[in-house]
Order: sequence, then C-alpha cells, then structure tokens
Amino acid sequence: MKNFKVDHFNKREDNLVLSEEINAILRAADDIIACGGRTMLAKILKGSKDKKVLQLGLEQNPCYGFFRALKIEEIVAKIDWMIIHDFLEIQYSGKLPMLVFTEKGWILEREQYANELLRQWDEWLAQGIIPESMEYLKDRNRGLILLFLEKIRQTGDERYIPLLEHWVGIEYKKVRQAICRVINHLQSPGDSSCKRIQTEPIGAGELAELLKVDTLTPEVLKCWECGKKFVWSEEEQKFFKLKGFVPPKRCPECRDKKWLGKMGVEV
Repeated sequence: MKNFKVDHFNKREDNLVLSEEINAILRAADDIIACGGRTMLAKILKGSKDKKVLQLGLEQNPCYGFFRALKIEEIVAKIDWMIIHDFLEIQYSGKLPMLVFTEKGWILEREQYANELLRQWDEWLAQGIIPESMEYLKDRNRGLILLFLEKIRQTGDERYIPLLEHWVGIEYKKVRQAICRVINHLQSPGDSSCKRIQTEPIGAGELAELLKVDTLTPEVLKCWECGKKFVWSEEEQKFFKLKGFVPPKRCPECRDKKWLGKMGVEV
C-alpha cells in the first residue's frame, strides 16, 4: 500500500533560519521565481560556478554566495525550512517543481528589494550620477515599483526629481501617473492634492509579525469521500509542503483504497 513517507526533515529545528537568512534566501530566490527549484536556489546561495548558474547570470544576484561556507545539503535544509514555514512554496510547471513566493514571503522580499533600489538611487545622488537608461525598472512587478515610489515620496527629498523625470518617459500609463504624482509631491510637499501611492511600506511591528514562525501542529480534517475525521500530522504537513501538494481530501484508509484501485487490486 502507498503511504506518504516522512523524510529526515521532520527532525529539523524550528529556529534553523535567522531573520537575516530569511531575507537573503528570499532575495536570492527572486531571480528564479517560477522558473527554478530548490537545487538552483541552493547553488546561488552557495556561490556555485555551475554552468547554468553562470549562463543565466545568477552570479550577479546580490545574495550569491551568502552561504558559501555551508554544504549544499545544509543550504537545501534551510530552503526546506522556508517552504515548511510558508515563506516559499512549490508549484509545478508541467512535472517540474518550481519555487514561488507565498504572500508573506513576497511582502518581505518586496520591502527589501524596494529598499535596495532606494539605496542605489542614494548612491547615484551622492556621486552626482544619472544613469543612461532607466529600462532596468520597466516591466518589474508593479507592486514593487509602487512601493519604491512611495518610499521616495515619504522622503520629501526633491533631489530625486531628476531621476524620476529621467524615468517617467519610458513607463506605462499607470506607473507614469504614479511617478508624476511623486514628482508633484516633492515639488510641493504641502499640497494635499498630491495623493499617497497605494502600496505602503511595512512598519516594524508588521515586519516582526511576518518574520514570526509558528510551530506546526496536527490538524483535524474531514475525509471528502467517507466523511470521517482524521488527523493530518505535523510530519505529513511538512511532507506535503515540500512536495507542493495541497492538503489531503481523503483519510489514510480512503487514500489506500484509491491507490489499490489504481493498481487493479480489489478492496
């Protein structure tokens, strides 16, 4: 009979990954979301010279080599922890398991990526640089861009205006309108007609809440087939998350019956 086997990951500690490491893993994952899996992410974090990593330019990722001192298996264990605790999840592209952000994982990544963009602009301003092109910002996730613009708006610093003006001409209508609103606000900070951008930065309290890790506990589910209630154990929950499976609809007995039926065994 086919049962869902529980691997060694069920023995891992809940404090396996620190908040700094959570952010690093999310940042490293950003370049391969929906097109790469756990192994590729582990190679980025390891600083691997793997041919595919280099072909895709992933050595340019800001968290490339973050876990250089660790073994690949140790890095994969940290990535698995991220999946178990709902910062990342597995979705399938055909038969291939790909990493994607969960809602809270994306909120955290979007926040740190927007801060990274703002730091880059601050460095340009400090050096008196205006880049030749702003194409690197085009076609990025709109929520990320709006958050970046809101962070600029909140500074009230008019020194950003030349960079914004350099950027506005290449953007699509909605982003262009948001850039213009930020320019207007920086030019006239007391003008109440300059609306706030929809996407708000997260506060310290919300950040702490998002980084909080809850311990998995057994859940009681109802079998879709026989109606009997059954316990979905912590170990099975971890297994399902790492495989990208949805929670079971059937109890173990009905799952076994279904599997045996597929094997041609009468129950």
